[in-house]
Amino acid sequence: MSTAAPRPIRFVHQGQIQEVKDLPPTTTVLQWLREQAHCTGTKEGCAEGDCGACTVVVGERHPETGQWQQKTVNACIQFLPTLDGKALLTVEDLQPAGTDQLHPCQQAMVDCHGSQCGFCTPGFVMSLWDIYQTHEQAPSRTALADALAGNLCRCTGYRPILDAGQKMFDSPRQPFVPEPWLQQLEALQRQSPDGLQYEGPAQTDSRTRSRFFAPTSLSDLASLRLSLPDARLLAGSTDVGLWVTKQFKALGDIIYLRQVPELRRILQPDSQPDTLDIGAAVTLEEAWSTMAAHMPMLRELWLRFASPPVRHAGTLVGNLANGSPIGDSAPILLALDATLVLRAGQFTREMPLSAFYLDYMKNALKPGEFIQSVRVPIVNKDASEILRAYKISKRRDSDISAVCAGLFIQLEGDTIKQARLAWGGMAATARRASHTEAAMVGQAWTEATLRQAQAALAQDFQPMTDLRASKDYRIKVAANLLERFWLETRPHNPLRADEVQVWPAQTA
Repeated sequence: MSTAAPRPIRFVHQGQIQEVKDLPPTTTVLQWLREQAHCTGTKEGCAEGDCGACTVVVGERHPETGQWQQKTVNACIQFLPTLDGKALLTVEDLQPAGTDQLHPCQQAMVDCHGSQCGFCTPGFVMSLWDIYQTHEQAPSRTALADALAGNLCRCTGYRPILDAGQKMFDSPRQPFVPEPWLQQLEALQRQSPDGLQYEGPAQTDSRTRSRFFAPTSLSDLASLRLSLPDARLLAGSTDVGLWVTKQFKALGDIIYLRQVPELRRILQPDSQPDTLDIGAAVTLEEAWSTMAAHMPMLRELWLRFASPPVRHAGTLVGNLANGSPIGDSAPILLALDATLVLRAGQFTREMPLSAFYLDYMKNALKPGEFIQSVRVPIVNKDASEILRAYKISKRRDSDISAVCAGLFIQLEGDTIKQARLAWGGMAATARRASHTEAAMVGQAWTEATLRQAQAALAQDFQPMTDLRASKDYRIKVAANLLERFWLETRPHNPLRADEVQVWPAQTA
């Protein structure tokens, strides 16, 4: 195993390479900005990645092309060592150097009266700046609303902010020039080719130090995991970050996955061309956008899955490994019959996702083992394969599901040849409805079969009541989603998506 010597965290901020040491590895980017860098434009609102007041942009060199790429993230739940080798841009960086001129996205917010109390404004501005840099012309208001779904405003309302998002393109273009930043990032990479090992200060109650490892190869990661089987694996920190900011947990040693190039890839293996092999460090945004490109019926759930800053940081495999019974990825991938590639040292094994969850927050990983990738079959290759994904939540955008369903059937004529019906929010783990599937397979896809399937749901699930929904509501909603599925997919006179929901269907 190639092990990097302990060193400070190095990243680019305000055009300068920053070196940080003597801070706990779980120090958040937001804490460093406000308390060490004294850049207080970035605000703390919820401290859990929900409100977007802390939105910043992280830039890095593409691992294969070397080109600049950037993304919005929530600074409140990103740990500072994850910035190593990257660039951090905040609202203080937008004003053209040596001038009093506002950036077009800032000026548009002023002109359109998009700010009232102003607390949320820096986060909105950073999301708008990211849109400005990644679009040549103004997006539609729908696209703007999707891009701003991670930003919350309590007093102004969104109409003037959307107006500003379109108006900012009317001003003379102020392009961002990434070359100086790329040169600094390249210098950082040359200095530390073996990744990062960072040690925090000694804890007050002992001489132990919490360590943060960021290996840069799959073999190094596998060896490190075997030697530190109890270390916390970290990918996007969109869940683990809350363990620190809300539950005040000590995480101990941390192994960060996002610096391993092999884990950041989506492949279609030659041996399985109808399968996507999605690495453990592929973000939710990359994974869901790719799956939706192959299976367009997943597009709506992709856009409703958390917010852009969360999707830019969190990973698909992390969402699966978390094992939450209300995670939105597991029901869909269970319906797709996905499998996991598990690795321990140099050995791998493949396991159906349906066998991975043993009980509430318990899985089949062995000590020293980790998920290397998830293999997702591409369905809907012909008209006989039918897939739908449904999400029910109190808010439409950026909300946790009360019920999530991934429903797949394969028809042979009018008869159901296969059925895979998976649900989240209905049990201690996301799981398939075996009794309901059995009631459908071999039957004609008729209303009578639908009623049998709805009755069988009670054998599969006895959901709990919590803050999001009652058990009776969940059972009723699950049955209603089966009915919607039948109305959309019945062999004769199926209804269009816009005929079975009040919200306009998401389109490209």
